[in-house]
Amino acid sequence: MTVLDDLATGTRANLAELPPERYALVVGDVRDRALIERLLADDRLVTGAPVVFHLACLGVRHSLVHPRENADVNAAGALTVLEAARTAGVPRVVHVSTSEVYGSAEREPMDEHHPTAPTTVYGASKLAGEAYARAFHASFGLPVVVVRPFNAYGPRAHHEGLAGELIPRFVLRALAGRPLPIFGDGEQSRDFTYVADTARGIRLAATADGVVGTTINLGSGRAVAVNDLVAMLARVLGDTPLDVAHEAPRPGDVRRLRADATRAADLLGWRSTVGLEDGLARTCAWYRGLGVEPERLLADEASRAWEAPSRDDRPNDTGSLSS
Repeated sequence: MTVLDDLATGTRANLAELPPERYALVVGDVRDRALIERLLADDRLVTGAPVVFHLACLGVRHSLVHPRENADVNAAGALTVLEAARTAGVPRVVHVSTSEVYGSAEREPMDEHHPTAPTTVYGASKLAGEAYARAFHASFGLPVVVVRPFNAYGPRAHHEGLAGELIPRFVLRALAGRPLPIFGDGEQSRDFTYVADTARGIRLAATADGVVGTTINLGSGRAVAVNDLVAMLARVLGDTPLDVAHEAPRPGDVRRLRADATRAADLLGWRSTVGLEDGLARTCAWYRGLGVEPERLLADEASRAWEAPSRDDRPNDTGSLSS
């Protein structure tokens, strides 16, 4: 397996559990077509015909501060990967998109035919990447599958700077006894899906029959409001009282997301198996197992990072292209 990552948010430590002979890590930019073509053709790094998993992107908060760079990586980067994959004749590309392409739910649950009306440059650029993937399938016969994960969370998620996500920030603040920031009224809801379930769905999309050319949601099918998430986290922590601090809404925030994952069940045999309370407990245990005080980790937090990003802010989910 070859992993391409620029390590803006990823770390070598995330691969530490894999035997060294199982992978090759190449540090580079997803927009570097020559590099990607070389990796796909390099017999020393790739054995057999590789499947390409395209996850590289810059995230929501990054797009509020650096919209042009966000679009360049998410859209043009996807185009670069597709061009290189076509040149190499790969047997399948799994293009990992996001539920943010939908915008707020117009109806629930949201199946793959739900209208797409993204509210941020992140969502718009990921939708453009999807469109390129489908166009390469229609025009050139490139075997592509598009998957749309809904709000993945769990171990190794980011809490810091522009990369910070809601659940890891909540968990660390709860463990540190600090107030949990809620942007807006807290009634906005998400379909939180445990990372192991999401990863399993992505992997199934690489091997399942009859899925080439399709778009597939990966979500739990349950919408949970942020206010309810706070109450759930309090229960997970032994009914610990948790303070909240309401702040002004985040720009472009989606109001409601809830997946219809029927297609994933039918085509992939996939269902979300880890309930939210269980997933929160696993996430809390992971942070506790790091052996680092929550306050120390929170030193890198930037609650409203999009308003005054520091020079050291890093983008969200820069991800990897692996084969």
